[in-house]
Amino acid sequence: MEPNFSSLITKFEAGDRSSLDDLMPGVYAELRRLAERCMGRERVNHTLQPTALVHEAYMRMVGQRTVDWRNRAQLVAIAVQMMRRVLLDHAEACNANKRGGKLLRVTLTDASSLAPSGSVDLIDLDNALQQLSEVDSQQAAVVELRFFGGMNNDEIAEVLQTSSVTVQRRWASARLWLARCLAEARPQ
Repeated sequence: MEPNFSSLITKFEAGDRSSLDDLMPGVYAELRRLAERCMGRERVNHTLQPTALVHEAYMRMVGQRTVDWRNRAQLVAIAVQMMRRVLLDHAEACNANKRGGKLLRVTLTDASSLAPSGSVDLIDLDNALQQLSEVDSQQAAVVELRFFGGMNNDEIAEVLQTSSVTVQRRWASARLWLARCLAEARPQ
């Protein structure tokens, strides 16, 4: 998708509406890849399916009034943010269940130090990420891309246009900060 992505965006911005038809299959495929990674870490009986996550994220992305996708990296960053919002909305809906529905629990396989049980409440994680973004937006971006995008250090480095070593350092620092923040959020 990358080689033609920039030229298709340029054509679309110049008024060529047909370029959007050529662009969207690549965007959808990228969303599908991200959703499969993201949902691969969810519990088996999760009520939100990858296809539903893709469709909802896609609808939110194309529904934006201003779209500024200059390259694949920006697309991925926006897609991951949309998927995070969809998952958070889903978790909040589950939490609001009249029958006392439980909060959506998600497993952080590569961040087991965040919680002793190996799972974190998605709403608590979102709150912690918002706080972290106020302290260090780059660390928050690394966590978002790693957790919600299922990306590895090299992929995150590409999206954030930095080195893999920097991503690794930011991840380590963010993980410690989030572990402390999530421990404080947990009922005793």
